[in-house]
Amino acid sequence: MNTFQRVAKGFNLLVRPLINAPIIGKYISGTLTEITYTGRKSGKEFTIPVAYHRRGDEVIIGVAMPDKKSWWRNFYPDGGPIRIELDGTRRTGRAVAHRDGDSVHVKVALDS
Repeated sequence: MNTFQRVAKGFNLLVRPLINAPIIGKYISGTLTEITYTGRKSGKEFTIPVAYHRRGDEVIIGVAMPDKKSWWRNFYPDGGPIRIELDGTRRTGRAVAHRDGDSVHVKVALDS
């Protein structure tokens, strides 16, 4: 595990409890949430916090420093299933990662 991965793991350990905290959670839940996905190669299930923007039944997750992260590659280029916590409800959908040069974002189409 490299330095970036250790720092990210520590950050995630701090942020994850805040998302669901009774007082703080209601203030950050409109921009931070948790996603759960299954690794394409490992078959393991992962849950990580992410920043997002929502437009109706579409969620956009920006990927900062994408070359240092690997989670989004599970959805590139063909997409895959994802679970996401929104408004206190666990939703399912299909996520597809899009790369444009150095910029990566993941679009999630929520299931009805």
